[in-house]
Amino acid sequence: MNNNATLEKMKKMRLNGMHRAFESTFMTGNMDHYTADQLITYLVESEWDERQNSRTERLIKNARFRYQAAIEEIDFSPQRMLDKNLLLRLAGCGFIDKGENAIITGSTGVGKSYIATALGYQACIKGYKTMYTNTGKLFTRLGISKADETYLKELAKIEKQDLLILDDFGLQPIDQQKQLMLLDIMEDRQIGKSTIISTQIPVSVWYELFEEKTIADAILDRIVHSAHRIEIKGESMRKRKNKQ
Repeated sequence: MNNNATLEKMKKMRLNGMHRAFESTFMTGNMDHYTADQLITYLVESEWDERQNSRTERLIKNARFRYQAAIEEIDFSPQRMLDKNLLLRLAGCGFIDKGENAIITGSTGVGKSYIATALGYQACIKGYKTMYTNTGKLFTRLGISKADETYLKELAKIEKQDLLILDDFGLQPIDQQKQLMLLDIMEDRQIGKSTIISTQIPVSVWYELFEEKTIADAILDRIVHSAHRIEIKGESMRKRKNKQ
């Protein structure tokens, strides 16, 4: 076997994981440690892992998170009154398969965005297309797209996401135009797509955020109905860190 020729062919076929594993095995003189079946299995698994890792990195990059977050780093201190069982179930991403939504509420600085982002990272790790966005910035972007006639293209991009994360929902007034945008988004995502919303505004007063009440009913029915609820108590995490 001409190992150098084999390595070159792997590189040309872009079998990067297989190439790296074969080269390492060849260079360290461990080829004789494997049977033919074992070597094939090792090379295929190395290529599989490489492609999975590359896909995960690509999904995380495309999601445009503001920072890294991990479920393992979430603070489950008693004063926060977090439902750990629910969060761990959501981290399994079964709710995405079912097209279910989640709503994360709590006062400023308690870690709503962090939890939403951690769930987004989990979704990427498990292979789901994810988009993270500040709600106000999304409305601005969609408003611009209406002006330059790319609105439908922007909606299609959002619709393709298995998971949409709308952060800081309700911090700005939601006028009729924004309501119609939100309704378009949620109608497209009604079947088989999931949305996570993080907000300071209690769900009980969401109705008051909307200018046009008829549209509000349609939107809230699509978002709130059967959504998983995560409510975070306690003081601001930033204040806690400053005290330490």
